Amino acid sequence: MLGQAIRKEPRLFTVGVVGSSVFGLLIIANSYLVGWVTGHVVVPAFTDGKAGADDLAVIAAVFLGISALRVGSIFGRRLGAGFMQFRLQARYRRAVTRRYLSLPPSWHQQHSTGTLLSNANSDVESSFSPIAPLPFAVGTVVMIVGALVALFLTDWVLALVGVALFPLLFGVNVVYSRYMAPRQIRVQQMRAKVSAVAHESFDGALVVKTMGREEDESNRFGVFVTELRDSLISVGRLRGLFDPVMDALPSFGTLAVLLLGAWRLQAGAVSVADVVFVSFLFTVLAFPVRAIGWVVGELPRSVAGWDRVQAVLSATGDLTYGSVALSRGDPATLRFEGVDFAYADGPLVLRDVSFAVPPGKTVALVGATGSGKSTIAALAVRLLDPVGGRITLDDVALPSLTEVSLTSTSALVPQIPFVFDDSVRGNVTLDREGLGDEDAWRALRLAQADSFVTKLPEQLDTAVGERGTSLSGGQRQRITLARALAGHPRLLVLDDATSAVDPRVEAAILAALRTRDAGASILVVAYRRATIALADEVVYLEQGKVVATGTHASLLANHAGYADLVTAYEKAEAERAEA
Repeated sequence: MLGQAIRKEPRLFTVGVVGSSVFGLLIIANSYLVGWVTGHVVVPAFTDGKAGADDLAVIAAVFLGISALRVGSIFGRRLGAGFMQFRLQARYRRAVTRRYLSLPPSWHQQHSTGTLLSNANSDVESSFSPIAPLPFAVGTVVMIVGALVALFLTDWVLALVGVALFPLLFGVNVVYSRYMAPRQIRVQQMRAKVSAVAHESFDGALVVKTMGREEDESNRFGVFVTELRDSLISVGRLRGLFDPVMDALPSFGTLAVLLLGAWRLQAGAVSVADVVFVSFLFTVLAFPVRAIGWVVGELPRSVAGWDRVQAVLSATGDLTYGSVALSRGDPATLRFEGVDFAYADGPLVLRDVSFAVPPGKTVALVGATGSGKSTIAALAVRLLDPVGGRITLDDVALPSLTEVSLTSTSALVPQIPFVFDDSVRGNVTLDREGLGDEDAWRALRLAQADSFVTKLPEQLDTAVGERGTSLSGGQRQRITLARALAGHPRLLVLDDATSAVDPRVEAAILAALRTRDAGASILVVAYRRATIALADEVVYLEQGKVVATGTHASLLANHAGYADLVTAYEKAEAERAEA
């Protein structure tokens, strides 16, 4: 993972490493200067009882120069590391989001929204958490090598302390990483779970409130929050043990240097300047060496996040597209030819489904709940692919079409309308190229939405709120229908898309869609008798099979199951109206 990060941002990594390496070498230089000043200025000053002003001025200037260089090196290190980390996080957030958009609905149905949010946010953030200290750690390695060389050039006995200390520091980091990895993986898993439960609770807030389940939902959420808390405490305990050890080891090294240095000083093997240089060097090494610990400490969390991100980026099941482009213009012809379909490894939910939507005609899908109507609607616009048979638009199999041609030719208006937190204009046009206000008003008129939009405070510029909270259910449905119509589709698929509007408005919508101005063939999942009666043809489904086709009148007269179902729909509608 770190190797890939470096390959993707080599320049920024180089800036950070150079800055950090200069910083490390300056620490050695500063330590040497402190030792030299102590041995050649401070000690003689005590002996002679005076200090030269010129010498002190030069020393002060050198210290200030080294400090200025250190400030510049810190700036370079943090600039390179920070830019690198944030650019990688932004790049992979975009990559994960693009992957979400390219994966089919069947993949999304197997993953909760909370998990997907966690993948795109906390998992990406965790993946690159070691990037910030990484250049510092690399620079620290350069510093350690330089320090060992300087130690051996000063005195081999004192250098042995460094030879013993530095491997010990690395060894502690390795042990820490081994014990921390499973804890960090658990934390990432619990973050995703908490996010998933929270999103589900917030999304279902209306159900929770109306059913009086606030306390139960809080308790359910509390269980996972407690598990996350315990996991984080476990991480904190281990880190609480690790940090003092990393702080103590350089201090022991300094103590050892002072003891050995005093012995070597008495033997005349080293000078006061040498002892001060080495002891001061060990004192200031404590903080930079911690950078290695930071990288090692973040690696388990990073690996856990990276694995979860890669699970998304490497997910299979993409819909492949062909090279055939359909011309724009007249209404399209949709055909289902012996179509079978099953979700994942489950049983077939559609069996040998065959029917056609002739150009400019309206075909209604009618059937009991679970008969496969919504699945057919999804297959018609290729949100799913059949496991058997084929589906064509203008006699071209859907997989042979380009993605642009497919999405511009057909449009689906789903059961549950989704409205963005945007203006009416933004929701209808979606900033699609070539769509202006004229197209928006045309689509709104066809969807019977122009009348209420003209009454809004700012008409097309009116903000509708998150999920269209300022609109009624029927208004939201009409806005989403207008969105589909604005693109001038040649095939319009309505999956019970007018259930929230009253029958009079629904009849007006369907009548408008049948005009030449709409310019589309229509496949509609219908429940209301009045809606069904407006269709040119009805396809009646039972348990995933087409059992009858024909006009509403002929099926009503000749098929008892159809007549019973439509009558039941009509009765239920009447009861809802009375209520």
